[in-house]
Amino acid sequence: MNSGDLAWVLVSSCLIMLMTPAVGLFYGGMVRRKNLLSTLMLSFSILVVITLQWVLFGYSLAFGPDINHLIGSLQWMGLQHVGTTPNPDYAPTIPHMAFMLFQMKFAVITPALITGAFVERIRFSSFLIFTLLWSTLIYDPMAHWMWGTGGWLHNMGALDFAGGTVIHVTSGVAALAIALVIRKRKNFGKIAIEPNSIPLTLLGATLLWFGWFGFNGGSALSANGVAVNALVTTNVAAATGALVWMLISWWNSRPSVIGVATGAVVGLVAITPACGYVDVMSALLIGAVASIISYYCIQLRNRYNIDESLDVWACHGMAGTWGAIATGIFASKAINPAGDNGLIFGNWHLFGVQIIAVAVAWVFAFTVTYVLAKAISSLRGLSVDAHAEEVGLDISQHGEEAYATL
Repeated sequence: MNSGDLAWVLVSSCLIMLMTPAVGLFYGGMVRRKNLLSTLMLSFSILVVITLQWVLFGYSLAFGPDINHLIGSLQWMGLQHVGTTPNPDYAPTIPHMAFMLFQMKFAVITPALITGAFVERIRFSSFLIFTLLWSTLIYDPMAHWMWGTGGWLHNMGALDFAGGTVIHVTSGVAALAIALVIRKRKNFGKIAIEPNSIPLTLLGATLLWFGWFGFNGGSALSANGVAVNALVTTNVAAATGALVWMLISWWNSRPSVIGVATGAVVGLVAITPACGYVDVMSALLIGAVASIISYYCIQLRNRYNIDESLDVWACHGMAGTWGAIATGIFASKAINPAGDNGLIFGNWHLFGVQIIAVAVAWVFAFTVTYVLAKAISSLRGLSVDAHAEEVGLDISQHGEEAYATL
């Protein structure tokens, strides 16, 4: 047991917890005033629901004793056999329960990212059902495949330091899938849908950037040099992503505040799978390319008139895809001996494995999400009716307003 490692992982867990309400703020500033509370509520309710799901059975499915390299058994339901002694398979220097707590925060934020796809029209009760089932059917198996002892992608040698594939690719692709099922917002594409508070979005992005140090640095599970490298590469990629997005938007019009906030998040997403495996200059390139990819994917989404409200697919799905593939290009055992060398060091195997892992995440997340969304839509409806949308989800779903009407 190492007290320094334990302190770092506990602090990192707290930092990641902050990120889920930060997602709510980031998204909340971009919706219309009448939907601000409902958008915040989506993230906050996930913090409640998935915490309990994780403790009761989610952690056991994701990290429990392996069954055929596909899923964890239910031997750790209710945190049975998850105590204060270390589990050498996952984190030999901290209590098993601390590792569980750290991973819980990952499980919480992943479905929160998806909420940007359907804000302003989702039925709250259907959203809760979707979130619980999505986490159980998609996140938990994917986490086991990539991170669980015995998971088949883990056995192949796939690398995902802090969740680029498990978290960002799956959530981004899921956002696209559910956006193709749920009906579009009223007058989408016909009238401008203006954000209610750009400062709120900028605050959310800043809190995400801050919390991301726990997200990425904590994934070292030790207070060591790999954690330091993860923190530095994370900061560099975020800054580069923000700068490149600002320059692109300036080139096309003016330097957008929402754009620079989005660029920072995109840089953070892209570096997540690589941060503990690549050097600083690689991180700079990863963040820069991520902004270019995501910026033009938003244009592509607009061209096809898909109402994926806050561009989760472009910013998380595509940036996460690039980051996972970039890990296969730039990873270096000189940075992290527990990892592998990437393509620039002549290792085609890792590059191929990373592409396989990304392809699996895409197909699995899209297919299951689409079927799940279709089923819920048919059985009870995904979206509110036109009148409830016109009134606003704050009033129609929660009976409250973000700001008092004078």
